[in-house]
Amino acid sequence: MNPVKALENHGQAVWLDFLARGFVAKGDLKKLIDIDGVKGVTSNPSIFEKAIGSSDEYDGAIGNALKKGDRPIADLFEHLAVEDIQHAADVLRPVYDEFKGNDGFVSLEVSPYLATDTKGTITEAMRLWKDVHRRNLMVKVPGTPEGLPAIEKLTGKGLNINITLLFSRKVYIEVARAYIAGLEKLVADGGDPSHIASVASFFVSRIDSAVDKQLDERIARANDPQEKERLAALKGKVAIANAKLAYQEYKDLFSGARWEKLAAKGAKPQRLLWASTGTKNKDYSDVLYVEELIGANTVNTVPPATLDAFRDHGKLRDSLEENVDDARRVLAELEKSGISLDAITEELVKDGVKLFADAADKLYGAVAHKRATVLGSAIGSQKLALSPGLEKAVEKSTEEWRAAAKIRKLWRKDKSVWTNDDENKWLGWLDSPARTDIADYQDYATRVKGQNFSDAVVLGMGGSSLGPEVLAETFPKKSGFPKLHVLDSTDPAQVRAMENKVDLKRTVFIVSSKSGGTTEPNVMKDYFFARVAKAIGTEAAGHRFIAVTDPGSSLEKVAQKQGFARIFHGEPRIGGRYSVLSPFGLVPAATAGIDVKSLIHHTLAMVRSCGADVPPHENPGVQLGLAMGLAGLEGHDKVTIFPSKKIADFGAWAEQLIAESTGKEGKGLVPVEGETIGEVSAYGSDRFFIDLRTEGENDQAHDAALNELEQAGHPVVRIVLKSIEHIGQEFYRFEMATAVAGAILGINPFNQPDVEAAKVKTRELTAAFEKSGRLPKEEPVVSTDEADLYTDEANAGELRKAGADGTLESWLRAHFSRVHAEDYVALLAYIERNAEHIDTLQGARLAVRDQRHVATCAEFGPRFLHSTGQAYKGGPDSGVFLQITADDARDLPVPGQKASFGVIKAAQARGDFDVLTERGRRSLRVHLKGDLASGLKTLDDAIRQALN
Repeated sequence: MNPVKALENHGQAVWLDFLARGFVAKGDLKKLIDIDGVKGVTSNPSIFEKAIGSSDEYDGAIGNALKKGDRPIADLFEHLAVEDIQHAADVLRPVYDEFKGNDGFVSLEVSPYLATDTKGTITEAMRLWKDVHRRNLMVKVPGTPEGLPAIEKLTGKGLNINITLLFSRKVYIEVARAYIAGLEKLVADGGDPSHIASVASFFVSRIDSAVDKQLDERIARANDPQEKERLAALKGKVAIANAKLAYQEYKDLFSGARWEKLAAKGAKPQRLLWASTGTKNKDYSDVLYVEELIGANTVNTVPPATLDAFRDHGKLRDSLEENVDDARRVLAELEKSGISLDAITEELVKDGVKLFADAADKLYGAVAHKRATVLGSAIGSQKLALSPGLEKAVEKSTEEWRAAAKIRKLWRKDKSVWTNDDENKWLGWLDSPARTDIADYQDYATRVKGQNFSDAVVLGMGGSSLGPEVLAETFPKKSGFPKLHVLDSTDPAQVRAMENKVDLKRTVFIVSSKSGGTTEPNVMKDYFFARVAKAIGTEAAGHRFIAVTDPGSSLEKVAQKQGFARIFHGEPRIGGRYSVLSPFGLVPAATAGIDVKSLIHHTLAMVRSCGADVPPHENPGVQLGLAMGLAGLEGHDKVTIFPSKKIADFGAWAEQLIAESTGKEGKGLVPVEGETIGEVSAYGSDRFFIDLRTEGENDQAHDAALNELEQAGHPVVRIVLKSIEHIGQEFYRFEMATAVAGAILGINPFNQPDVEAAKVKTRELTAAFEKSGRLPKEEPVVSTDEADLYTDEANAGELRKAGADGTLESWLRAHFSRVHAEDYVALLAYIERNAEHIDTLQGARLAVRDQRHVATCAEFGPRFLHSTGQAYKGGPDSGVFLQITADDARDLPVPGQKASFGVIKAAQARGDFDVLTERGRRSLRVHLKGDLASGLKTLDDAIRQALN
């Protein structure tokens, strides 16, 4: 007779430790049931990983599932697993019926990531039970300390539970008692225990592997031949001895008055299931852990190879209760040898949890890869071209992040991922897209469309303005909706230009300020509210204003008082620069008629790709962040962004995100935005290039230059998004990458400790103006016909030593002489940001780059104060700063204040410069005289002459 099938004559059921879709579909499981009398199936992450990751067997099922809609990786796997379990359960259902619910089970494991989470285990087990919806399902729960309460709770709820990862007899006793207590609870609640079955999966071969290793070490150290022989005699014996004694505990536990009371109501004893029965030591029989553990009312779950081996040459006998006293002797001899079985089994549980978690990582990685393949260009592609050294560092860090479960910790909002500061309070952006109230935005958009507005103007700074600006510059005007504009300046000419650009009678203003206390949006609101009130009347003016602000802010109170048409609340757990996919970005989007539903739909594909269940090696946001952070540590800290024409403004948003998040504590990445690509010779060795474009945008000259940079050894990242409608994916990718890079750099990427310093200086100066009617007097270090030059004594002394005398050109030449390899030069212009001025600064910065071979930044104030200003003051001391100011041709009053727009801007420039010099930065301020256009031309000429 077939030895496998004959095991049932000894009271032992054989279950198969294997499951795969084709195995069930092709009838192979049914054959084993018929031929071998197989009575159950067990699965675990390792089994599913081999089935899904090592073949194309599941590709069609994954494709079909995704046709019905994208889903998170864990959900996608679970969909596949539930189908497999259902199919196997259906094949085994006749066995279940024949043996009256004692056999015929299929086991499905709760996520190994929940091994130390009682509540999470209970929740997931209940959900799996409901989703599989088969009476012959067993849910696997680990025998960890946290698993024990779950076993009792779930048994009491009427679930069949397979307790896994049992090595210790002491823990087994606790598990059995938890099962009994659960049955008692079920009965007390009026439930029928006869429908409940449970097994305690007692692992075997892993014990011998661990014990034998320690025995071999002691044998090697022993000098006495008899001691060597005694120790050697224990090898391959401990696991079986441990199991035999566990079986004796089983007999005691499921007897006596307490158990008989439950048995009278139909309760079934929790059988011991021998797990890990594949022989790992080649010196031992390949059926050792089957032949030596045959006993009544037990289960042996075997892998296919062991099943085949036992069918071929297995020997049958009732071995489980043989030589029980000898089993006790073996364990006593082990203890005498100084080897603690308790310590070994405790460690094996930890290792088992880790091994299953590792397998789950591989499994989810395989599913993530197959999902990405199916979705194709629906998810923006990303390719990293790194030097061998940097690539190796990224691979090492990827594995470290995986092993330490850092991406899951990040999603659990665990601040230990960063500095254990307050990072956990600022992670609302992780899931904000999934919580978007699409219907509300659609209703709001319909209302906006009904108002026939011609224009919409966002009044905000930094995170409140740069995201909306990307949307305004990227998406064309939508029919029936207002044209979207952004104003983020206190420059009088720029404010006036915006006023002249729009029809005040047909414009809606979005006042956007997280705290409500930011100077710029408040004075801009005051100005435009007064102008709108004059145009359409004070009573009607409030209906042309929308507020986006955190609950309870001062802006909310003002908005209520002035009768704003709508107040949208931001989420306090999202910092400004991470807020574009929250109301701060979505309200402007909806106002402009951009399809918020489509934007969020595409964004969620990237959210899922960067999810907690996507291991770092398949997680695009994590990979980009690790590369950025590690490159920064290796000196490639100038993150140079090349967005294509269709998404040209994306760089300004990313610049703020990266600079304000990472530039602090003397560390950080310096983003470089707006530099057109140059020859290889123009660059130093400190660059990290990111090329970003939409599908179909090709520029042969640009691509050739980028390839040359890669071939020269510069790190290059290429990202291609399907269309502008997918821009939300890139917002999210870069947010995740920046958060990860912050962890690598060892900083808190969600605070901005140095931004406040300039604000304090500005408030001091404006307060002085309110008091005296003028800003405090300042003395230039030199005054020429073209400009007054300002700096502190330390900078002035250095510049004079470097040859600065009475001319503008000499001071600039001395200033640029302080630029060294791997520095960067930032031109900080407190003037109107318009096309002409952008071109002028762009020309000057490229001249600096090409002559000095350093990174350059061209910024407009006060806009950059809420962006790169943090990195300039708090980041690495590698910046050389040239601030550019000028008297305003025509100032503009702020209603209700003495300080005009021009005065506020001047105070901001001076406050910014004072902090730079206080921080010891290499800084020079040029205050142009007379006509601004002429002054800029003169400055540009002087810069070029100084460089030559």
